[in-house]
Amino acid sequence: MNSFIGWIGGKRALRNEILQRMPSGIGRYIEVFGGAGWVLFGREPSSKVVEVFNDYDAELVNIYRCIKYHSDALQHELDLLPDAREVFFDCLAQEQVRGLTDIQRAARSLYLIKASFGTNRHTFATAPKGVCNISASFPAVQERLRRVIIENLDFEHLIKIYDRENALFYCDPPYHTTEKLYSAVFKEDDHYRLKSVLSGLKGRFILSYNDDDFVRDLYSDFKICSLERQNNLSSGTFKELLITNF
Repeated sequence: MNSFIGWIGGKRALRNEILQRMPSGIGRYIEVFGGAGWVLFGREPSSKVVEVFNDYDAELVNIYRCIKYHSDALQHELDLLPDAREVFFDCLAQEQVRGLTDIQRAARSLYLIKASFGTNRHTFATAPKGVCNISASFPAVQERLRRVIIENLDFEHLIKIYDRENALFYCDPPYHTTEKLYSAVFKEDDHYRLKSVLSGLKGRFILSYNDDDFVRDLYSDFKICSLERQNNLSSGTFKELLITNF
C-alpha cells in the first residue's frame, strides 16, 4: 500500500530497491527516521515480526497516533478545514498555540502537509489539494498500523532500545546539507553520531543517503550501492546511496 502523505525526502521512488535488499528471518523491523513511511507501508505485515515506526518530529508522530487510535475524530476535525489560503496560514500560526487537543494538532499538521508546496508545510500551494479527501485512506492506514509500535525518540536512544541480532533497522536520515529542510533538528554532528551507533549494531541496517563525498568517506567501511532516480522537484536525475552492513 502507499503512504497517506507526501514528505520531503520520501522514499516512494526507492521503495522497491530497499524492500528487495531486506534479508529474510528478521524478528523485528525498525524505521528510525519514519517520515511518510513509504517503506513500512510497502512491507507485508507479519505476526512473527515486531514493527516499530519512529520519528523525532513530534507533530508527525502525533498524526500517526491519531490515525491509529482516533481516526474518526480526526476525519471530523479535517472536515472543518476547507481548502483556502487563509485556513492554511491560520493552521500555520496555530502550530505553536497551547491548548489544542492532539486531534486538533494532527488535523492542522495534516492540512499543512497536504496544502503546501512540495509538502514543506510553509508555502501554500495554489493547485487544489482536496485536503479533506485524505481521510479516505484512514481505514487502511489504521489497519496497517494496528500492530506497529509508534515512537518519538532520538535515533541513538531508539536504536539501543531495539537492537538485537534479529533486528533490521531502516535509516533514512536528513540528507547531508539538507538538514534545514526538516522541522526536527539534525545537526552535522548527528551524521557522525548515527555512523557511530550503526557501527556497533548487533543487528543489520539499510541506510539511504545522498551520494556525496562526505557520506562515502563516512561509510567507507560498509557496503555502498549507488542508485539514480528522477528528481522530484526539478528536471534531471538525483544520485542516492544505499548502505548496508550485510
